[in-house]
Order: sequence, then structure tokens, then C-alpha cells
Amino acid sequence: MDGITIARIVHIVAILFWIGGVAFVTLVVMPSVRLTHPPAERLAAFHKIEHRFAPQARLWVALAGISGFWMIWQGQMWHRFADAHFWWMHAMVAVWLVFAAMLFVIEPLFLHRRMADSVSPTEDFARIERMHRVLLAASLVAVIGAVGGSHGMF
Repeated sequence: MDGITIARIVHIVAILFWIGGVAFVTLVVMPSVRLTHPPAERLAAFHKIEHRFAPQARLWVALAGISGFWMIWQGQMWHRFADAHFWWMHAMVAVWLVFAAMLFVIEPLFLHRRMADSVSPTEDFARIERMHRVLLAASLVAVIGAVGGSHGMF
């Protein structure tokens, strides 16, 4: 088994857990919190759950980024970023950059403090829920594009 195959395995498993986790939080956890907690308590309830998930998300996002970069570098695939037929590679990188920025910079440095001092927890929870839906939709576009594109569909 060569290095690219191992990197692809790591990449796919990382994306499975990363995007699968985003889907679970967006489609199961957040609606459950919304249905079982009064509006003013939703943000705090969500953060109790999210606090345990964030380290796992950081691990999977880091592994996806490292393995993806390694495959592009080893496979000498940089030229694909100049070809519109490989739009899905741009989509993967864009989604990864957003999540990496959120998990490694925005959340730990700014967002946790802001949410702890929230003056409008009801609106903040609604905003976080909308953001998760948008990020899940963008992630699905990237995944569908990557699977189809890597098999010649685009």
C-alpha cells in the first residue's frame, strides 16, 4: 500500500467523522435542545454538549487538512486549482478553511467568551443553528462534488 492510499484512507475517515458530526449536531442535537429547553436555556444546554464535541472536531478537521494537503503535494495536483472542472477541490478547501478558522481561531479566542457573556441567548442559539445548517449544506456540496469529481462526473 502506498502513501497516497494511506492518506486517502485517513482523509475519508476524518471527513466521515467531521461532517458526520456536523450533521449529527445540526440535525439531531440542536433540534433536540430547541424542543426540550426553554429559549433562554438553549444556548447553555447546547454548549454543554458542544464542549465535549469540539476537541474531536478539531482532530478530524486537522487530519482532513493534513492528509488532503499531503495528497495534493505528493500527487502533484496543484494544477487542478487552475482548472474549473475541479471546482470541487476549491469547495473542499473553502469548507475546510471555514471550519479550521472556526475551530482553531474564532471559537477559542472570541466566540466562547462572547457566548458566555451573551445578553441575548435566544437569538444567539438561533444564529448558531442557522450557521450550522449553512455549513452543513456547504459541506454536502463539497462532499458530493468531491465524490463525483474524483470519479469523472464533472
